[in-house]
Amino acid sequence: MKRYLSSFTLPSKTDQEFALGKAVNRRTCYQNVYPFGVFGAWEETRLEMEPITILYGGNGSGKTTLLNLMGDALGLERRSVYNRAAFFQNFVDLCQWEGERQMPAGSAVLTSDDVFDDLLDLRSLNEGIDLDRQALLREYKDLRSQGFQLRSLDDYGHLKKVISAQRNTGSAFVRQELGGELRGKSNGETALAYFTSRVTEGRLYLLDEPENSLSADYQQALARFLEDSARFYRCQLVIATHSPFLLALKGAAVYDLDAQPPCRRPWRELPAMQTWAAFFRAHQGEWEDDKEENHETR
Repeated sequence: MKRYLSSFTLPSKTDQEFALGKAVNRRTCYQNVYPFGVFGAWEETRLEMEPITILYGGNGSGKTTLLNLMGDALGLERRSVYNRAAFFQNFVDLCQWEGERQMPAGSAVLTSDDVFDDLLDLRSLNEGIDLDRQALLREYKDLRSQGFQLRSLDDYGHLKKVISAQRNTGSAFVRQELGGELRGKSNGETALAYFTSRVTEGRLYLLDEPENSLSADYQQALARFLEDSARFYRCQLVIATHSPFLLALKGAAVYDLDAQPPCRRPWRELPAMQTWAAFFRAHQGEWEDDKEENHETR
């Protein structure tokens, strides 16, 4: 099994504060300092990377931000627009990594938003509609960085757009602006096919919640595919996920980003997995009742 990336280190709180102070002093106006502050309570944190590394944490724990920092620091390909705010590069410059001097060609960041982008492209081809997705994504990036004050009801429509851009991902913003439902295979089968066709041998992939849109069966199929990709086809995978099927990937190193500081933890000990386990234990009697009823009807 292959490791192209050996470790990734996030800066300490002190280094972040020093670098942010210098960056702010060079600018006359700023609204937010993302991604500074996302990992503000952490000391310098070094993540040792394995052939499969899982990033776990609740909403706001920094899973996606960490993947985006890795992708930028390593110069990986990516498709979907992401939150690259004014101070993003300043934070990237503080991060350190060890591994091969150059990542294999074609190594990439893959997200669930990419699946939606594919569906948009398919709709354009099948229906001859120019969705102008790139123009909407450029508008999304501009709106995210805007400050806006409502002066009259005439400004209300623009204010709604600003709020939508700041609250949603790029694909969610495009979906909202386009309206309507996408035709075609806009289901788990399409999402699974995207990842299985995009991941090829001998590369590093950062996957951001690839389980989105996938049923439990398809999540298990994706898990088997990813295990085989790492074991037999020299892929290295870093995955941000909530899915128990992906958290339980064989041989994966699971980092709990909710812990202070983040630490490796068996997937069964993660708080969310404990919650699921408690839920199913509480309802175990219902399965037993179902078995008895089925037995009596035979």
